[in-house]
Amino acid sequence: MLHRALGTTGPQVSALGLGCMGMSALYGPADRDESLATVHAALDAGITLLDTGDFYGMGHNELLIRDALRAHRREEVQLSVKFGALRRPDGTFLGYDGRPEAVHTSLAYSLKRLDTDHIDIYRIARCDPQVPIEDTVGAISEAVQAGHVRHIGLSEAGCASIRRAAAVAPIADLQIEYSLLGRGIEDHILPACRELGIAVTAYGVLARGLISDNWPRNRAFTPDDVRGHTPRYTGANAEYNLGLVDTVRALAKDRGTTVAQTAIAWALAKGPDIVPLIGARTRERLAEALGALDAPLTPEELTRIEEAIPPDAARGDRYPADQMPYLAPHTA
Repeated sequence: MLHRALGTTGPQVSALGLGCMGMSALYGPADRDESLATVHAALDAGITLLDTGDFYGMGHNELLIRDALRAHRREEVQLSVKFGALRRPDGTFLGYDGRPEAVHTSLAYSLKRLDTDHIDIYRIARCDPQVPIEDTVGAISEAVQAGHVRHIGLSEAGCASIRRAAAVAPIADLQIEYSLLGRGIEDHILPACRELGIAVTAYGVLARGLISDNWPRNRAFTPDDVRGHTPRYTGANAEYNLGLVDTVRALAKDRGTTVAQTAIAWALAKGPDIVPLIGARTRERLAEALGALDAPLTPEELTRIEEAIPPDAARGDRYPADQMPYLAPHTA
């Protein structure tokens, strides 16, 4: 397993992380036994970074990871946890809470559910527009000083919030969507992170499964699959974006790799400070993702794929309308 540093102040982690959200929420039903087997397989393969959130399945995902880690030594794993999302009993979102009191409360519950005495990287899932980011990061910094958190991260933060947060305490990484169909961070956010020594843990590298060989035309979604309510993955937008995936498929065929492996290799090639999070829910998909490490893109292949798919090529918003206001502005 290759390793990369989470910024200038964060830990060394595996070059690929495992995003565990889909094992509990938002992508339709998941098989518990297969989810546990996939986490075990990831750790056995050398993946050290597991990403979760306390609101994934409203605690279900943290409990799943707790159960998976009982067969592994805690020091082998870095747990990245997001908090702050407010939800109704029916699962609908109410916004985000970044108050210091909420930081400490959420952390206490996560430590209990995960059955651990510390979280390696802790971050609010979205900046709370009602609470200065300095207050939120300051509260996490208190948890670092108390030994309950090792490093501070951010998620979907814009440049101004990143700079303000970094002025309060060292920031290890920014978690943000970054893929061949979502390159909006390249103009401002990514340069700001590099200036400040902050790594990027890139989620959505496969555009929620769209950039793969496994997405059928006219895909039918279950009611609890968020992609069925997201413009990028439905209707005419989905058909157009699948045409872009066909472009990736042509390059993948020439390389002798899968579409997903090519997309992951692209993210890895964008810099040693980028750690792709792979949302594999099965051992089969995990094994495919790991194969990207053995097939890096050449400079010529990187140029070819970026010329074929420019930064603004994809159509449709990447989240449902009610979530768009909380996403990082891709401006200076």
